[in-house]
Amino acid sequence: MTAAHGIIHSEMPQQSEGRMRGFQLWLNLPSKEKMKPASYRDIPAAAIPRVKLTHGGDVKVIAGTLELDGNLTSGPVNSGAARLSTDPLYLDVRLPAGGKFSVPTAVGHNAFLYVYEGNAHVGAAGAAKPLPHRAAGVLSDGDIIRVEAGPEGAHFLLLAARPLREPVVQYGPFVMNTREEIEQALADYRDGRLATAA
Repeated sequence: MTAAHGIIHSEMPQQSEGRMRGFQLWLNLPSKEKMKPASYRDIPAAAIPRVKLTHGGDVKVIAGTLELDGNLTSGPVNSGAARLSTDPLYLDVRLPAGGKFSVPTAVGHNAFLYVYEGNAHVGAAGAAKPLPHRAAGVLSDGDIIRVEAGPEGAHFLLLAARPLREPVVQYGPFVMNTREEIEQALADYRDGRLATAA
């Protein structure tokens, strides 16, 4: 969903059995794109490519393009007409115990990992730092990300994007660049000028 000019929505996931886990990621838009029309697109699980890793495990490519062993795999977000100016990379990676994963990343992009099962070590051999279960690690700038799973394996999200380097003012669900823009967003909401998602 791109909230942009504003969209009213409700998040009520449905399931009939089993365990459900959810992650919500918000990407800020550059100031020049904040007032573009809002949009929504459902992406079913079957539309998310899954790349099997040579030494076990796999990667779901949600946004951006994964380059592995000379092969490119693009996710359904940030491709074609849906291209986002922040150029996000959003990967869901599963590694077996001791499994290793490395991926090139754009120099200058901000990146972080969130381990939601198991634990991992992040960084070059000899200098890798531990990242325990339910921990997020903000990564330093570089052109490659290296991860090694701990003895229980690891399941983690890897996210990276171009930084905006613009001021941010947030109030409730509204994110703008100035206090005046926040006040206008609140007025638009109060006066019914936001779109409603289906």
